Amino acid sequence: MDTWNFYTCLVSLWLHRFYIYSAVAFGISIWIVIQFTTTKTKKKGEKSNGNPASFEGIEDKVVNGYATLQAKEVYVAGVKIFYGSQTGTAKRFAKGLAEAVIALNLPVEVISMGDYDPDDCLSEETTSRNICVFLVATYTDGQPTESAAWFCKWLEEAVNDFRFGKTYLKGLRYAVFGLGNSVYVDHYNTVGRNIDKWLWMLSASRIMTRAEGDCNVAQSKHGSIEADFEAWKAKFLSQLQALCRGEKKPCSGKCKKGKCKSLGKQSKESSDHEHGASEYENTEAEELFETSSDEEADGEEAGGTNSVIDVEDLGSIMSHMKKAKRERELEEGDTGTSLTHKNAGRKEEGEKREMITLALREALTKQGYKLIGSHSGVKLCRWTKSMLRGRGGCYKHTFYGIESHRCMEATPSLACANKCVFCWRHHTNPVGTEWRWKMDQPEMILQEAIENHQNMIKQFKGVSGVKADRFEEAMTVKHCALSLVGEPIMYPEINQFVKLLHQHSISSFLVTNAQFPDEIRNLGPVTQLYVSVDASTKESLKRIDRPLFKDFWQRFLDSLKALSEKQQRTVYRLTLVKAWNVDELKAYADLISLGEPDFIEVKFKINGEWWTWINYDRFQELVREHERSSGSKTFTAADYAARTPRWALFGSRERGFDPLDVRYQRKNKARDISGC
Repeated sequence: MDTWNFYTCLVSLWLHRFYIYSAVAFGISIWIVIQFTTTKTKKKGEKSNGNPASFEGIEDKVVNGYATLQAKEVYVAGVKIFYGSQTGTAKRFAKGLAEAVIALNLPVEVISMGDYDPDDCLSEETTSRNICVFLVATYTDGQPTESAAWFCKWLEEAVNDFRFGKTYLKGLRYAVFGLGNSVYVDHYNTVGRNIDKWLWMLSASRIMTRAEGDCNVAQSKHGSIEADFEAWKAKFLSQLQALCRGEKKPCSGKCKKGKCKSLGKQSKESSDHEHGASEYENTEAEELFETSSDEEADGEEAGGTNSVIDVEDLGSIMSHMKKAKRERELEEGDTGTSLTHKNAGRKEEGEKREMITLALREALTKQGYKLIGSHSGVKLCRWTKSMLRGRGGCYKHTFYGIESHRCMEATPSLACANKCVFCWRHHTNPVGTEWRWKMDQPEMILQEAIENHQNMIKQFKGVSGVKADRFEEAMTVKHCALSLVGEPIMYPEINQFVKLLHQHSISSFLVTNAQFPDEIRNLGPVTQLYVSVDASTKESLKRIDRPLFKDFWQRFLDSLKALSEKQQRTVYRLTLVKAWNVDELKAYADLISLGEPDFIEVKFKINGEWWTWINYDRFQELVREHERSSGSKTFTAADYAARTPRWALFGSRERGFDPLDVRYQRKNKARDISGC
C-alpha cells in the first residue's frame, strides 16, 4: 500500500471525527468530503489489492457516496476450558483441546474448576465474547469430582435462588463434554448433564449439543472415551470456526427438541446407549429447558383451550401440566391435615401424617434445604460463605457480634401460621394453626442439623478465597438462627431444643411471627427473641401477613404483651413495605410501648455508650446457673450485654464493616435482597 495514501486516510478520518463532534456541539450541519484513492467496495471473497482502506481488521463501506472505515466485528474473543478431573483424564483432554484452539490463532485459557470462583467471575463471561467449555467427570455415585464440587453446588444454588433470576447468565456461550462410565447406569454422566441443565436454566446459550464420553469400552460409541472425545472435539472446532466467521449463532432456546434452528439437527453424539441415558429422555427436570422459550410459553397460555395445538407442542403442554400438578400437591400439602379439608387424606383416625410430603421435599431440596426427619431443616446462609472468605458478615455481626461463619440457620418446624406477601421462601413450606403432624425428637433434630451444616461447610475446603482459620472455626457451630423458614415456636419441644443448643454452647436467636402468645410466655431463656412486627393495624396485618387464625389481631397483641414479660433480650423486627404499611408510625409507637423490646434492631444505650453486642460466654454461664437452680435464679438482658465496637457504630469511618474483613462489591447482576 502507498504510505502517503495510508496516512492521508488516517488524517482524513481524524478530521472527519473532529468536525462531526464540533458540528454536534455547535448544532451546525457540515458536509465533510474525504478523498481516498478508491471508493470501490470489495466484493465478497475478493482479495485485497492495495486498497488503502482495506487493511487487516478493517473493511470499507460507502455511506452517502463517501467511504468510511469500520472495524470488523469480533464474534469470538477466545476460549476458556474448565475441567473437573480426578484421575487426570479431563485435565489431559483440556490441554489437548487448548492446543487445537491455539492452532486456530485464538486465545485460550485452561482452568481447574477447583481454582475458579463462579460467584466472582462467571457472570463476566456474559459479555466477554468467550466460548466456555466444560469437561467434567462423574464419580460412580453420580457426584462431581472434588475439584468441581463447589462449582456445581454454586451453579445449582444459583438456579434455585430467586435473587439471581432466570437471565443471570444470558450472553454466556458454552459447550459441555461429560466423562462417565455407563456401567453405573443410574449415575451415568449426571454431572455433565446437570451443568448443562443449570447453565441453560440461567439463560446461557449452547453452541452445540452436549456430548458424553464413556469409559465402558463395550458401550462407547467410538470404542473408547478418548475416541469419543476426539470425535466431539472435531465437531467443536468446526463449530468454533463457524462462530468466528459469524456464520452460526448459539442455540436460541426456541427450537423444538431435536430440531435446533441455529445449529441444525441436533446430534445423537451425547448418548445412544441402550442403558437409558439418552439425551434428556425421561428426565422431568430437564423438560424445563428442552421445551419452548418463555415467549412461546406465554403465547400458549394466552391461547387458552380453544387454541390449535401442534403435536410437537405437546411436550411443552405436558410440562406445564406437571408443574401445575406439583403446585396443587404443594397446596394440598400446606397443612398436615389440610385446613380446608381436615379429614382428607387421613389413613386412620388418630394416625398423624408427616409434615413434609414428597412434593414439598422436592421443592425445598431444590432450594438448597437439607431436610431433617419429617418437619425440620437446615440451610447454609450466604453470609456464612461470605465470612468464610473474609468478605464480611451479616448485620447481626455488626449489631450483635455474631460470627457469621459459625452461625447455623435452622428450624425445627417448616410449618407457619402466616402466608406473608413478602416471604422470600417461595411459600413452599406448609401452613397450619396447630401441631397435627408426626413429631421428631429434639436430640435427633439437633444432631442431624449440626451434621448437615458441617457437611455443607466441608464443601468449601480448598475453595478459592476461603480462609483456612475460619474454615476450621466454622466446623464448630457457635450460633443458631432459628429463622430459616416456618414458625419454630410451633414445635412442641421447642424448649428442650433450645436447652440442647445451650448445652452445646450454641447461642439461640429465635424469630416468631407473634401468633402464639402462650408459647412465647412459656418459652425458657433464649439468647435473643425476635418478634416480626409486619404491620401496626389489624387491617394492614391481615393484608400483609395473611394469617390463618381468625383471632389473629388479638393473638398478635397478646404475643407482644408476653414479650414484655421476658427478662432476656427481645427485639422488634420491623418489616416496612412501601405503599403497604409505612404510613402507620403512631400505631407502631403504640406497639413498641406494648411489647417494650430491648431493641428495635438497635436501641440500647448504657451511660451514653451503645451496648448492642452480646457476651456469649457470659450468657452460657447465666443459663447454666438458671438450669441448676431449676429456674429460680433469673437474669436479664443487661447481664450479658457487651459494648459495641467503634467500627459498628453509626457514623464510623468503617460504616459498620468489620475492618478485619475486606469489602467485596459484587460485579454480577444478582439482587441482594435477602437476609437471615
